[in-house]
Amino acid sequence: MKMHAVTVNKFSFWYDQFQALNNLTFNMPSLQITALIGPSGCGKSTFLKSLNRINERGGNARTSGSVQVFGHDIYHPINSLPEIRKNIGMVFQKPNPLPLTVYENVVFGARTHLKSEELKRPALDNMVETSLRKVGMWDDLKDRLDRPAIGLSLEKQQKLCIARLLPLKPKLILLDEPCSALDPKGTQAVEELIRELKTSYTLIVVTHSMAQAKRISDETLFMYMGELVEHGPTSQIFENAKNPKTTAYIEGRFG
Repeated sequence: MKMHAVTVNKFSFWYDQFQALNNLTFNMPSLQITALIGPSGCGKSTFLKSLNRINERGGNARTSGSVQVFGHDIYHPINSLPEIRKNIGMVFQKPNPLPLTVYENVVFGARTHLKSEELKRPALDNMVETSLRKVGMWDDLKDRLDRPAIGLSLEKQQKLCIARLLPLKPKLILLDEPCSALDPKGTQAVEELIRELKTSYTLIVVTHSMAQAKRISDETLFMYMGELVEHGPTSQIFENAKNPKTTAYIEGRFG
């Protein structure tokens, strides 16, 4: 039986006086893809950003309850933010390659988080090749590593953003609408990559596309107005949901 990657216990989140998440309690399995679905403003992205604590950058956030990632309470004062963000990588809706070469994009996180003895040229070269191979772009880019990353197609930019996480060996990869800026061909390519990555990584994907959630995820979690409505195997959620609100949302009757 696979261990839980994420354990959430009575977790709530506030922006100033606004409560965005309300008393969430659930577990997410490791080495699987979990889709977060629900209407805009329901708290999906807020929860995702709570997992690597990006939400705190605003300065007026507060929480209650606990979130454990592979057994570590990520809100416990003993855990440093840099270490949390090293272990929990995030990819956003719009590809955001840095204004650097392809090579420097891939090793950027490593230069930020790793020790100097781990950053010698042979080690960096290996990181670049290994990471680009994992996202299926080494053969295409191996002769263009010194070119600007922003010259790549949107699909390749998004794959590069995923590759940028891999040298840090994250335990959890968060993807917030990773295909929303892509055309159907690019979407298919990134979805195939996401499925391939689950052999080595645990992934959580926020998506507004019911078809995408059904195609790529093992489990689905439906949220509404900051609360968990239903969570279970994707086949059950889409074919035999227990909550009528879940069925209504999946069928497009609201949201």
